[in-house]
Amino acid sequence: MSRAVEERNRRMLRARDAMDRVYAQPLDVAAVARIAHVSPDHFIRVFRATFGETPHRYLQRRRLERAMYLLRTTRRSVTDICLDVGFTSLGTFSRTFSAVVGESPSAYRLRGPVPDVPLCFTMRWRRPAGFGEAPGRAG
Repeated sequence: MSRAVEERNRRMLRARDAMDRVYAQPLDVAAVARIAHVSPDHFIRVFRATFGETPHRYLQRRRLERAMYLLRTTRRSVTDICLDVGFTSLGTFSRTFSAVVGESPSAYRLRGPVPDVPLCFTMRWRRPAGFGEAPGRAG
């Protein structure tokens, strides 16, 4: 791997880490692109080439993963969880959640608490199916 590719990957990882820290806040592509030291349009292209999804899709997946966890581990309302993970509309949250997960947030919550297994396994297994491999498939 060339030195330039390594540096690009490091900058993309830095930007993705910043997105992870503020996932519940509105995404400012220009600000995240500045972290990676590239223009916003170039950032979107390179992020997708590096991670296989656009920054918006990545952020949406992170929000849904967090919502899935909160739905199964807390008794907080779906509306509170929706707002806490960064969605501004309950309708958009419910529609997106249902499209990606395959069931409504309320139906997902009825599955009960998250089983006690290693966190890395849980995160991989619980990853929304609309973002790659199906839940439960090892890889």
